[in-house]
Amino acid sequence: MADDLGHRGTRHAVVIGGSLAGLLAARVLAEHAERVTVVERDRLPQGPDARAGVPQGRHLHVLIEGGQQALDELLPGFMDELRELGAPRVAMPTDMVQWQAGQWFTRLPASAHFYSGPRPQLEWLVRQRVLADPRIELVDGTETVGLTGTASRVTGVRLRERGAGQEPRELAADLVVDASGRSTKAADWLAAIGAEAPHEETLDTGLAYGSRVYKATDAVPVTDALGYYIVPGPQQPYGGVIVPLGDGHHMVTFSGLRGDEPPTDEGEFEEYAKRLPHPVISEWLAGAEPVTAVHGFRRTANIRRRYDRPGRRPAGFLATGDALCAFNPIYGQGMAVAALSAVALRRALSDTRRVPSTRRVQRALLDASRQAWDISAGADKKMPGATGDAARPKPADRVTGWYLARVQERAAGDAVVGVPFRAVLTLTAPLTSLFAPTVVRAALFSPVPETPAEPPLRLGDRGTRD
Repeated sequence: MADDLGHRGTRHAVVIGGSLAGLLAARVLAEHAERVTVVERDRLPQGPDARAGVPQGRHLHVLIEGGQQALDELLPGFMDELRELGAPRVAMPTDMVQWQAGQWFTRLPASAHFYSGPRPQLEWLVRQRVLADPRIELVDGTETVGLTGTASRVTGVRLRERGAGQEPRELAADLVVDASGRSTKAADWLAAIGAEAPHEETLDTGLAYGSRVYKATDAVPVTDALGYYIVPGPQQPYGGVIVPLGDGHHMVTFSGLRGDEPPTDEGEFEEYAKRLPHPVISEWLAGAEPVTAVHGFRRTANIRRRYDRPGRRPAGFLATGDALCAFNPIYGQGMAVAALSAVALRRALSDTRRVPSTRRVQRALLDASRQAWDISAGADKKMPGATGDAARPKPADRVTGWYLARVQERAAGDAVVGVPFRAVLTLTAPLTSLFAPTVVRAALFSPVPETPAEPPLRLGDRGTRD
C-alpha cells in the first residue's frame, strides 16, 4: 500500500486516546476509513463526570471562539447543544473585570466570547456525538504499549487491557493516530520499531495552579460582571481568575511560578489571593462558600514535537493534540487547538490536489497549532526563570516584543486595537492582524487610552488610570 491516507488506502484507523483530540480525529477519519477504533486507557464514565486521564480536568477550562467555530464545523449544532446544557457564555471584555500589566481593562462592547462550563460536560457531549457513528468503536480500559511494523511503516498497535496479569495483543491498522496527550510514550514506541523520535522543543516557566470550586452568595461584592481575571506577567508573576461554571458555581484558580506555587491546603489557598496586586478576588472569596477541595496542577510546560523535521519515521503514523503540541494551559488554547487540528486533518485528507501523505498531513496538523504555540511560547519566554530550548531569544524578539507591548497597552481601552487583539488570542484571526495599518497607527502614534483606576465592577465604570 502506498503512503496514502485517503479514501482508497485506509480501511482501519486506530486512534490512541479518547479525549477531545482523539475523539475529533476519529470523527474525521470515519469519513475516509471503513472503521475507526478509539483506544482509551481510562474506563470512560457514562455521564459528564471527571476522569483520571485528564490531569487538568478539575481546573479551569474555557472554549475560545476558534474552538467553537471548529466544533460546529465538525459536529454541526454542537454549540447549540452546549448552550442547552447550561454552559455559561462570557463576553470579552464586557463580562470580565480584568487587570493586566498595571491596567484595568475598560469593559467595552464585546468582540469575543468564551464558554466556561466544566470540562467533563463538554467532553461528554463530544463523546456522545462522535460515538453515535457506527463506524467508530471505543475500546476503553485498555492501554497502548507499543506499535507494530517497521521504521518505514506502522501496521498497528500493541494493546493491553488494564489489570494484573493481562497479556498484550495486537490490533492491525492502516493508520495509527497518537492522541494520548502530553505524556505520550510515542518516542519509546517509535524506537522499538527502529524509527526515530521527533525533536522536542520545550519552554517551561515552572508555573503551577491551584483550583477550587466555590458557590457565590449574597455576601460577594455586587457586580454585573461574570468573572475576574488578574493576568500574570514578567513584573507580576501571580495570577488569579474566577469564572462561572453554571448554577451559581464558580471556578477559582490561582497560579504562581516554581518555588512559590499555590498551596493545596484549604486555608492557605485563600491566603494566597493576598499576593495578587489588588484585593478584589480576596474580597469575593470572603463572601463565597467553598464546594470542593483544592486541587493542584504542576505540568504546564510548552512542548512541541517536531514530526515535520527530517528523520527516520514510519508512514501510517500521525500525532495530534497535546501529543504533538502541548501548551501552558493558562492561555486557554488546548480544547480549541484540538478542534482546529481535526479541521486541519479533514482538509488535508480531502485535498484532491495532492496525495495526503503522512508527512504532508502531519505538517498540516502542526500548522494548526502554530499560532497558539507562538502566543504561548512567545509570552512564556519573557517570564522569569523560563527554561528550555524554546526559551532562547531570537534576533527579532526585542523589536517584536516592544511593538506588541504597545498593542497590549492600548488593547485595554481602545477597540481599534482591542478587537483584533482578542481575535488573535481566540484563534479567529492570524497574528498578522496585529500589523494591519489601523492597528499599527494606533500602537505607534495614539496615546494610551484612559482606563479604570479601580476594578470596574459595574458596566460603564471607566475612571482614569493612576
